[in-house]
Parts: sequence; structure tokens; C-alpha cells
Amino acid sequence: MTAGTHTSEEVTLARLPSGVEITTTVHSYEGDDDGPTLYVQAAQHGREINGTETLRRFHERLPLESLSGRIVAVPVANPLTFDRVSYTTPEIIDSVNPNMNRVWPGDADGSLHQRMAARLWEYVEGADAVVDLHTGSPDMLPHVVFLEGDDESRALAEAFGTDLLLSEEADDDASEEWHRRGFAGKLRVAAANEGIPAITPELAHNKQILEDAVGIGVDGLCDVCRRLGMLPGEVPDREQTLARNHLGQVVADESGLFRPEPGLEVGQPVAAGDPLGTVYDPTTYEPLQSATANRGGLLYTLTRESTVAAGDKLASVALIREE
Repeated sequence: MTAGTHTSEEVTLARLPSGVEITTTVHSYEGDDDGPTLYVQAAQHGREINGTETLRRFHERLPLESLSGRIVAVPVANPLTFDRVSYTTPEIIDSVNPNMNRVWPGDADGSLHQRMAARLWEYVEGADAVVDLHTGSPDMLPHVVFLEGDDESRALAEAFGTDLLLSEEADDDASEEWHRRGFAGKLRVAAANEGIPAITPELAHNKQILEDAVGIGVDGLCDVCRRLGMLPGEVPDREQTLARNHLGQVVADESGLFRPEPGLEVGQPVAAGDPLGTVYDPTTYEPLQSATANRGGLLYTLTRESTVAAGDKLASVALIREE
């Protein structure tokens, strides 16, 4: 039995006004047997580096001699935000679309991020499945998001293996907030709308490599490959909670310091009206807001960064559908 092959190439995504090229590396893993193509990327948002570390360790662990089909992996999808350790680019770089994950499938003649997305879309459109690795806040329950009603995407999410799965309504079924925030331009949504099953794992935390988060990511990618028949073995049965990502977040009404309710942890069930914490004026000690759950469900994010501005997210509660 031969071992399959791994190759990598430097790809130009776009050019800056000075003529400097924005490049990244695309890895290709070719199995000896025919099979589907999986596209996986990380670091659209440059501070979310656990996805990048996941792909490095997946590269080390992948048994090429057992691979069927093809894997295309992009560990740094957005070099601009990666270098700035940021979520978006500054206005001077792309004043129209500062968030790359709002412009898919991109436009080869559009703004900088649209051009970058369009170049990577050339790989996406040839894939049979897409995994877009993200990481979130320091205190977030790892989960996978997929398009509600898309059975193939749900199957990939289940295979990835997090305890929490979040289905998200899209397009005509989505809320005004979903459209206002430009979620139709997410890679996962654009791929699913083209008939390509797609998931967004959120591995938790940013700016720091966390062993547990990376371990979840590597195991998840291997099980996605097993689900697709690209690696031998069966995906284990798991007890998972399916909830709806309703987008409704508990936000700060006032700026100040946020003290979470003592003992409150992500993963706990909450009821509507349950206390989540207090925002207070750090100079006068005056309580400005008693934050409460806006609905019953599963608490899956809770901010631990205490200095908050009005409008900042304090917590998110998912609506449980199946356990």
C-alpha cells in the first residue's frame, strides 16, 4: 500500500495598494483511493488561533496511507487579521467589508476581503463538504453551528462530536437581526446554499492555544473524515444536545464593570429572568444593570472580560430542541 501525498502551495489572495501581495499557504492531501473532497480552513478572524493549531496537529496525525479522496486545508485564511491578532481589518484596508466572514462567495472585482474570499472559493466550490474552524470567547461551551433543516450538514455536526450542536435559521426563515448582521455572507451559509454541506465548529477561546480546544478540533476533523468515508472506522455514538442559535444575546445596557453571578458557569440550564450578573459604575459603585436571562435554555457563553461598553455581549442562551 502506498502512502498518499501531501503538497502545499503559496497562493496570492489579493494585493495591497503598494503592490504587496497578500499570500497564504494551501495544503492538499491526496489519498490513493477515490473519495470526496473536504475543504477546511481556520483563522478567518486572526485572533482565533486554536483552529490554526488544530490544522497543524491534524497534519501530523492524518494517516495518509488510509486516506480516500482529498483534503484541502488553509490554516490562515485571513493573513491580515492574523498579523493584527484581530477579528476584523482596519477601515483603511477594507472600508466596505472589514469582516471577511460576511462576503462569501466573494467577488474577484470587489473589495479586498471579497477578492480574498473569491480566491479561496475556487477551492470551496470543488468540495463535497466544508469545515470552517472558529473559536470564540474565553468562557464559551464548544459547539458546532449548522444550517437548520440541512440534514447533511447536521450529520457533519454530529460527527464532529461536541456536546452542543446549534442549528441556525437562515435566509427567508431568519430573523431581522440575522440579515442586519450580514450572516448570509458567512462561508458556511454560502456553501450550504450551493448544496455543499458545511459546519462551523466554535472551539472556544482566542489568542491562546488551549490543549482541550485543539484536542476537540483534531478529534472532530478525524471523525468528520470517517463520516465522509475518507478514513476507516466508525463515528462513535454520542449524547448531544441540539439547540437553536437564536442570535438573541444578553447585552450591556450601560458601560461599566460586569461582575458575573457567582457560581454561574457555561453549560448550565437557565430560566427566563435568572440573574446573570451586574454592571456597575466603577467610580461610584452604583449598580447600572441587573442582567438576566432573556429566555430559558442553555447558557453557552458568559463574558469574563469585566470592562464592558454599552451594547457589548454579556451572555448567550441557546434554545434547547433535543437532548
